[in-house]
Amino acid sequence: MKLKKLKAAKQLLDKEFGKEGTVSRKVFKEKAYSFYLSEILKNRRLELKLSQEQLAKKVGKKRPYISRVENGEDVRISNFVQIAMALDLNFDLRPV
Repeated sequence: MKLKKLKAAKQLLDKEFGKEGTVSRKVFKEKAYSFYLSEILKNRRLELKLSQEQLAKKVGKKRPYISRVENGEDVRISNFVQIAMALDLNFDLRPV
């Protein structure tokens, strides 16, 4: 049953966002990953009971920037690492 579900999910992704290797699929993956990372940061901020304003001050940014990051709109790696460190999160890059 799981294999059928996986195959169905792949077919849905292919249909909705293009086949693996296409530009549209790459854009989808980048947006999905940005969303995933932003959710980790947001959830950790909330867990620490920090406001966006407090976090912004910790990293030397303005509150609207933190909001954009948490909405997955602006997740640059250098800023992501800086925010992750301010939230006491480990950041580890590994080969896929």
